[in-house]
Amino acid sequence: MGDGGVGGMDLSMFDLTGKVAMVTGSTRGLGEVAALALAKAGADVAICGRKEADLKRVSSAVRKLGRKSEGFSLEVTDRGKVNQGVDQILQYFGRVDILVNNAGTNVRRPVLEYPEDAWDMIIATNLKGYYLVSQAVVPQMIKRGHGKVINISSIASKVAIPNQLAYSSAKGGVNQMTKVMALEWSKSGVTVNAIGPTYFETEMVKAVLKDPEYLKWVSARTPMGRPGKLEELEGIVIFLAAPASDFITGQIIFIDGGWTAA
Repeated sequence: MGDGGVGGMDLSMFDLTGKVAMVTGSTRGLGEVAALALAKAGADVAICGRKEADLKRVSSAVRKLGRKSEGFSLEVTDRGKVNQGVDQILQYFGRVDILVNNAGTNVRRPVLEYPEDAWDMIIATNLKGYYLVSQAVVPQMIKRGHGKVINISSIASKVAIPNQLAYSSAKGGVNQMTKVMALEWSKSGVTVNAIGPTYFETEMVKAVLKDPEYLKWVSARTPMGRPGKLEELEGIVIFLAAPASDFITGQIIFIDGGWTAA
């Protein structure tokens, strides 16, 4: 139980100055938001993605915040390319203190029409990719006795959403992966937690929410009555990366306007 006699909060518990973060799939959407949030809190950031122009754009935005940053090509479904990319990041920054596993994709189709190639692609990107990147990054965290892993999950890992077969299956796997990683690494100073967002106004989601009926459906299922705003993700990312969360591990925290509480 907490000590009610403790004085004012020490905001340095949320300070990431001097830390190095690596964010997969950080050239757009939630990954870009996470990368910039970590930079705002003081971290240097390795931007990871596949398009050179986007890598340059986001790493430049991080540098404008006064942090060290560089873009790295990373194909998360290929072990050889993952290891090569992580080696380049470690050579450039010297270490990685914070890993955000975020790279993902989605294909929306009914179960009986779901293409096998789409299933394979989504499981490989959204689930296997987290496993491959973690295997490449975490050993140097364990060696130093400290590290933060943040896996981006989804409300689709907990609630059923039509036409989301592979995505939901992958994100459910991410939740269990998070718990196993947390358990195995708990005595090594490495914490592992997951964030489960609802629909946020990313490029990928905006296309879906342009449909008035779909937006109405999402809003009706969200007690707060609306999708999330990108800036509403920043606080939880910083918190889970910072010393403030050092005693939290193996948790899936849903950022969903109350959807999973209903």
